Amino acid sequence: MFIGSLVSVFGKEKIHAMFAAMQGRSLGLAGIIPASLLGIASPLCMYGTIPICASFAEKGIEEDWLAAFMMSSILLNPQLLFYSAALGKAALVVRFISCFLCGITAGLLIRIFFKNKKFFNFSGFSKTANSDTDNNLLFCFFKNLFRNAKATGPAFLLGIALSALFQRYANPGTIALFFGKHHGFGLLMAATVGVPLYVCGGGTIPLLISWMEKGMSLGSASAFMITGPAMKITNLGAVKIILGIKDFFIYSGFSIIFALLVGFFIDFVT
Repeated sequence: MFIGSLVSVFGKEKIHAMFAAMQGRSLGLAGIIPASLLGIASPLCMYGTIPICASFAEKGIEEDWLAAFMMSSILLNPQLLFYSAALGKAALVVRFISCFLCGITAGLLIRIFFKNKKFFNFSGFSKTANSDTDNNLLFCFFKNLFRNAKATGPAFLLGIALSALFQRYANPGTIALFFGKHHGFGLLMAATVGVPLYVCGGGTIPLLISWMEKGMSLGSASAFMITGPAMKITNLGAVKIILGIKDFFIYSGFSIIFALLVGFFIDFVT
């Protein structure tokens, strides 16, 4: 709720100024850490985070900051962190730390490998001619609603359909057998099944509770909680807007590899 309070009290422009001032102090690598924390504190969804990042980019914020903020914001928010407490203290701590580190890692990799070139492309969010030319506010609203539904509707409906199929026909007990501790295939399955199954964070908590009660390891759950929000179908559609095809695959590969590494590490130490 931190970001929401900032927006209401100070306004967006002052938040932008705050980021620009911090950036101007040349915090370097240390600046990625607060960016990742700020992303977790943000209550915004993917479709709210991207325009904010586009605005930050316009203000001159470097891409390593944007990557850290965006990645951690995609993976976790205050509401989802609260819901995750139902999974137990260990899962709650692991989720927070892994999402925080994922944001930092994303920022570091962008800083190292994309220092002299662009990773994000926010040109689609640049100011263009106003298309809301209808004087009737009601007609204007429905025109915008139709444009948004046309852009995001197909991917959203596909995600819902796939999720419904999994929850209707996949027996939690049978699936949990593949998620057992020290099963590498189960960990890989957990990292990939989150892509079609993960529709919203709150909706997956009961499913994870059921799986963990039937033997799903904490590492597999951790991998699921990373690839799920990072690569659910509706979010991928939004990410594709700001990334070219090459960078889109880089983002996808990073999400899966990081999830697997976290899962293997958690299962190794527990």
